[in-house]
Parts: sequence; C-alpha cells; structure tokens
Amino acid sequence: MTTAPPFSKVLVANRGEIAVRVIRACRELGVRTVAVYSEADRHSPHVLLADEAVCLGPAEPEASYLNIGRLVDAACGAGAEAVHPGYGFLAENPEFARACEEAGLVFVGPPSHVIAALGDKDRARRLAERLGIPTVPGHPAADDDTLERAARALGFPVVLKAAAGGGGRGMRVVTGPERFRETLASARREVKAAFGDDAVLLEKYLDRPRHVEVQIVADRYGTVVHLGERDCSVQRRHQKIVEESPSPAVDPHLRRRLGEAALRLAREAGYVNAGTVEFLLDREGRFYFLEANTRLQVEHPVTELVAGVDLVHLQLQVAAGRRLSLRQEDVVWRGHAVEARVYAEDPERGFAPSPGRILLLREPHLPGVRVDSGVQEGQEVPVHYDPILSKVVAWAPDRPTAVARLAHALQEYVLLGPRTNLGFLLDLVTHPAFLAGEVSTQFVEDQLAAWQAPDPPPEAVALAAALLAQEPRGPAPVASARAPDPWERLAGARLP
Repeated sequence: MTTAPPFSKVLVANRGEIAVRVIRACRELGVRTVAVYSEADRHSPHVLLADEAVCLGPAEPEASYLNIGRLVDAACGAGAEAVHPGYGFLAENPEFARACEEAGLVFVGPPSHVIAALGDKDRARRLAERLGIPTVPGHPAADDDTLERAARALGFPVVLKAAAGGGGRGMRVVTGPERFRETLASARREVKAAFGDDAVLLEKYLDRPRHVEVQIVADRYGTVVHLGERDCSVQRRHQKIVEESPSPAVDPHLRRRLGEAALRLAREAGYVNAGTVEFLLDREGRFYFLEANTRLQVEHPVTELVAGVDLVHLQLQVAAGRRLSLRQEDVVWRGHAVEARVYAEDPERGFAPSPGRILLLREPHLPGVRVDSGVQEGQEVPVHYDPILSKVVAWAPDRPTAVARLAHALQEYVLLGPRTNLGFLLDLVTHPAFLAGEVSTQFVEDQLAAWQAPDPPPEAVALAAALLAQEPRGPAPVASARAPDPWERLAGARLP
C-alpha cells in the first residue's frame, strides 16, 4: 500500500548540504520542494536540485537566510504547505517558527513555545534542574556586569555560550578575569551575527569532559522515543568535527540513564518532532545536562546508520500530524558509525575560512561510506557562511572497521581550489588516542595543537595538475527552477 506524501510542497529554509539532504528526503516521499538562495548561492547544488527556487537577496545572512519576512513570503508565494529550517540560521528561532505558524505554514520542528522553552539554554537548564537532572553550575544570560560578577563567584575558568543557538558559535573559554570583558564582547558579536540575538550565558568549565548527546523523536500524541547517543567529544574551538555512535564511553546502563533523562525532559516540555538533549560526562562517568537542540543536528547521519531510521522522513511525517510508528522497544542499534566534517579552511593559517572556486572535486564512493555534500565542481565557496562543504560518514559492524573505512574515504577525497581540513581529519582519526576511543573535548588541543599540513608527494601534485588540465574551466551552470532532470545535471553529489 502506497502512503500519501506528508505534504505537497515544502520550502527548505537553508543552504548547502543540509538543504540537499532535506530536498532528497522530500523527493523520496513524493514531496515537491522550494529552495531559497542568496546571490552568493545562485549556482549551488541545492538550488538546482529543488523543483523551484526563490532568491532571497544579497549574500549577507541578515538580508537572506536570517530574514524571516522574506522566507515566509517566499513560502507563501510558492504555495508551500510547510517549512523545513534545517540547522543553523533560524532553525532554533522561536520567532521564525511563530511567523510560520501565523502565516498558516507548518514548521517542521517543535512548536514555537517549545523552541522558546528548550532552545533558550537558560530556560532549558531551569527545566532540567526542576526534574532533578544534574546541570553544570552557571549563570543565565545577563548584562556584562552581572556576568563578570558571576564568573568571579564561580571561579575561573568559565565558558561563555550563546543562549539562543548552538554549533559552538560564540563559545569562549575564559581562564582569568583580565580578558573577560573583551572575550564577552567578542562572543556577543559572533552570536548576534549567527543567530540575531547577542544573549550570552555563563557556565563553569569542566576539565576534559566527554560531550555525549541523545537523539529524541516525538509526535503530538505523546509518543517519545530516543535513538541512542552520539559522542561529539572531538572538537576544535568548541566546534564538533568528528562524531560517532554509539559512544565508546557509554555502556548499556549509562545509555539507559541518559535516555531516561532525555525522555523525561522532552515529555515535560511537550516536545514534538526531532531534537537532541546534550550532556557532558566527567572523568568519573557522571553526566550533566548541557543543553537541548530543538532541531536536526549536523551529525544526525551516524544515528540514522546505527538505528536504521531516516530522521528527515520522521520529521516530515510528525509535522504532518501522523503518529510515530516507532516505539522504544522497536529501536535496535546495529554496528558503529563515524562522521567527519569537511571544511573549506586553511590549516596553515589557523584553520581560517578558505573561500574560492572548487576546481576539481572527487568525493569517495566506497562500501559502507555515505557522503552528504552541498557543493559541486566549478562552484564558488562563499565567505559569508559556515565553511562546511560535506560530511563523510562510515558504517561497519564494529568501531575499528568503521574508523578504518572513514580513514580510507578521507584518503580518497580529492578537492582542489579552496584549502580544506582533509589532511587534519585523516591524522585525527588515525591518532592512537582516537583509535582507542580515549578522547575528551580537549583532545585536539592536547594532541594536535601543533599539527602542520605535510607537503604532498610529487606524484600527487603531478596527478592533480594532469587532472585539472583535462577539466573544463567554465563557470558552474546556471540553476534552473524548471530543469527537466536535475539528476542528469548534478555531477556527483554535504550535513551541522
């Protein structure tokens, strides 16, 4: 029996690999899609892949992907029934969800009041405390004077974090009072640019914890399930770069306790749709509630591969008012999955963003390997947005084989033009501490702080030059909203 599509048309309010990911999921369900793009993304794959595309305006995020009015107008003008926010940008903005609701659009995520309750880290912390879930000592978002007094009272080091968003944006560790005000001002500027809100909160800094999160999915009829945990401890500058499921540090007993805490929080908040409850594990194995992410996560593929689900499909079905067919007793975890995020950044310049034209792109196609990509050959990587290009994900029946497959895939990945972190990722996933599963959020700083890119062997340089000489040098094709067959025009096709 064929199930009717959950919607006839969905607008995807995002860009890059997550937009491609959502558009493909919609295609599988028989749902037409509307892409949005800025002038900088006119030739991006997500624009070409969608059934329709609407230009939002200039490249600056405030004028395009962060402009609520333009996004809602685009959805209504295109006749979309629903809006999928992806992650980043406005995905955790309750005003955006509310604007969609008021315009008669279905927001593919939690209701606006739930986003306000859980998406705001201060309110989420208070909810966790009320439920008896351990939390990291801290202070809610406040003015500069109040936060400085709170930092002195807690004792340094402390962590500054965005109150209204995630992804490590604006996160700063402050080791002493001397540079507190300067660091706070820098954090406020970054989170304002990323999320349109400069609210910053404060937490006590835990020494070398693990970062573990639990994936939840809930429908509007009271069914809530968790799909296990992901380990996101491998971070650089508080940005996740390698994630895996299950966590090497979590045994079945701890998995049950983490899942129960996540479900309790979700039920109390009236959660609907997909989300993530994040925790820190200290060296003694004690866990602390960190925050709740009211959206799809960048690292969702590792859960999909281990739990055997499609989270975007579930999101769309739940948003359409359908019941979850999944129960907790139905969830079975099989094997191990590891994901690495490929960024356009220059390791030799402190991993600074590296925009520019992609001259040659060869993504790996190997057994047990999935690549979620948002770029194509000939495309300009803009400077205005997060520099993530793709995610490489490997699955295998056990962790050592999954890690080996990921390393092989990173070796096979070729991108010429912008500098990338591919060499860094390869050294990371083959490091003895990572192979042993003995990492913390300080792993990169402890083990790879002095990392330098090796010189490529002469034969690799010669091969790259030969391949490049054979490639057509024209610009990327202009995306068309009415391309007769986008699959034929998209050569080899990231998604946090």
